[in-house]
Amino acid sequence: MQKDERLKKYAENIVKNSVELKKGERVFIEGFSDSVKDLFNEIIVATTKAGAVPFWYFNDNAFIKSFVDNASEKQMEAFGKMHAEVMAKCDAYIAVRGYDDMFMMADIKPRQMQMYQKLFYTPVHFDIRVPKTRWVVMRYPNNTMAALSRMSTTAFEDFYFNACLLDYKKMGKAMLPLKKLMDKTDKVRLVAPGTDLSFSLKGLKAVICDGDRNLPDGEVYSAPVKNSINGVIQFNTDTVYEGEYFSNIRLEFKDGKIVKGTSTANNDKFQRLLNHDAGSRYMGEFAIGVNPYVTKPMLDILFDEKIAGSIHMAIGNSYDDETFNGNRSDIHWDLVLIQTPEWGGGEIWFDDRLIRKNGRFVLKELEGLNPEKLK
Repeated sequence: MQKDERLKKYAENIVKNSVELKKGERVFIEGFSDSVKDLFNEIIVATTKAGAVPFWYFNDNAFIKSFVDNASEKQMEAFGKMHAEVMAKCDAYIAVRGYDDMFMMADIKPRQMQMYQKLFYTPVHFDIRVPKTRWVVMRYPNNTMAALSRMSTTAFEDFYFNACLLDYKKMGKAMLPLKKLMDKTDKVRLVAPGTDLSFSLKGLKAVICDGDRNLPDGEVYSAPVKNSINGVIQFNTDTVYEGEYFSNIRLEFKDGKIVKGTSTANNDKFQRLLNHDAGSRYMGEFAIGVNPYVTKPMLDILFDEKIAGSIHMAIGNSYDDETFNGNRSDIHWDLVLIQTPEWGGGEIWFDDRLIRKNGRFVLKELEGLNPEKLK
């Protein structure tokens, strides 16, 4: 299949399956960076053909940086309210993010970034978009992403479309037993090199992600009971947050609170993020990744958190759905631990029963989530 045909099919899948647009509905379509224009245009075409009403907004980290660097608190608040009004009128949200320069935001002053998170991102995205619209967020293959994944642009495009155009209905069916198991699980234990962490899922439900939130997709998520986490976890994938690079993040917990956290890169910034607000030393998400085509990290969380054989946990805000554990924060930062043999292995235990070892599900009812079954 040629690239143009894949783009058209991808856009149609997004409109029909990911956000399920209906005639007359309003959709907020946001594009980031020049590299996304081809797909951005196809999404506008598919949206219009579906009979929906698109509002499109072409953005770039350079534009955001120019505003955030120079805005007063009053300007930031007005900016947030203006975007919130548009988001509140929409039934769906589609974001295509290229991020040609993913480190563009790195040198924004902490106070300005805190204002942006508090007065724009939280009210627009956490308070409106996530709980009140049907939404999907995706990256788009470009030279920067290909370089980070250590692939040629052509090879990366093939990988990207394999991961994004897989049979998500099949994946969703295979996820059902895992969701049911997580729904009734109390005690979780994670074991890996440098990791021995325990927490509870009691009373919280799990959510299947099979192409209706992110593309690529492939995770089942819940949240830890807020005060239940004890032990230590050593994440083994590098990460970027607010345009800055972090590595080898290690967290120690006592009764749900991060009592010690370190990063071997940008540790001073990491400490500021941990102290950002009342919820930034607690966790808002626990998830298991299963996408069979995403097998190694590439410094992009929308891909890395879907890695087959991985888990991820998020510092900060908990989603406003059946997984809400009571934690509120301007931050929601996913951190990934890969448990395949190449990354040191590891185990997941539910109520003292081993469910996954070295990245492979060992319970019969979960075997359909192993990579060879999903391809």
